[in-house]
Order: sequence, then structure tokens, then C-alpha cells
Amino acid sequence: MNWKTLKSEYLFKDLWFTVRKDTCERPDGKIIAPYYVYEFPTWVTAVALTSSGEFIFEKQYRHALGLTMFEIPGGCVDPEDASLEDAVARELKEETGYVFEKFTYLGKTSANPSTHNNWMHFYLATGGEKLVKQELDDFEDIEVHLLQLDEVKRMLKENEIVQSMHSTALFYALHKLGELEY
Repeated sequence: MNWKTLKSEYLFKDLWFTVRKDTCERPDGKIIAPYYVYEFPTWVTAVALTSSGEFIFEKQYRHALGLTMFEIPGGCVDPEDASLEDAVARELKEETGYVFEKFTYLGKTSANPSTHNNWMHFYLATGGEKLVKQELDDFEDIEVHLLQLDEVKRMLKENEIVQSMHSTALFYALHKLGELEY
């Protein structure tokens, strides 16, 4: 069922977003053109727990939706990161000021496999201690909130966590923690 890419043309390239126009051939010989692909860096996120078991959430404004919302920490894998785990540890430290004892890989997901070429990898980070101040990028304005398990479950149940990849990570983490059966 895989398609063959006959031609690719880059229409736009920037630091975190690239648009490519492909011409593809299906196995039955049909040509698909144009087919647009959005290239993004690899992303990482973590369901992060303090050493006392509180869930670390971030509250921030998201311009595309025009909403201020709760999310879990995460970001892009940088070329300097030696591994996905190093990337998520760096993101957690920069965005929250917390450092963690243990990271457990939970899996990966795609925001939209029909148009996006990247993965979001998610972790469960445990044993978090606040050791440093936040080191936010110029465009970031992040409030750190510590939530109890019951509050996180309520937010998921009432669809208050709208970032789909973060909801996915939370469901996998809750299952790993023995707090969700399915």
C-alpha cells in the first residue's frame, strides 16, 4: 500500500515548520499531486510527578486556539540532545525548574499522520524536585501548577485537557501507574 515519492519541492522552511509539496505514485499507478507534507522536529512530553506524587502541569496561552489552557511539559528535540530522554529532561528543567530521578518511556503518537511527518514521544517522569528557576524562551509565558491525581482525572473526564497528544500521554501514564484500567 506504500506510495512512491516521485518528486518533492519545498515551499516554505523555518525553524519549527516546513511545508513540502510531493508528487506520489500509488501501487496501482495512480499519480497523487500535489500532496502537502508538514515537517516538524521530533517532539517529547512527560507526565511529570514530584517526589510527593503531585502532577506537574503548565498553564499557558495558545494563540492558534486563542485559549489559555493546562498542558503537560514538553517541546522539541534539539540537535544537541543526546537522546529523547535527555531532550525531555532538558525541557522539564527549562519549563518547570524540576529535575527527575527516573524516566519511563510510554510510547509515541502522531499528531496527524496524513500530513505531519514527526512523532511525539512521551514519558513518565518521577521523583521530581524543584532545583532551579525556569529558563523560558523569549516567547514562553508558563505558569507551573501542581495537581493531585483526582484533579487530573476530573480534567480528563471533563475534556479540559484539549491538547490531544498530552491527553494520550496522560492515559498511558495513568495506566502505567495502575490508576486506569481498560
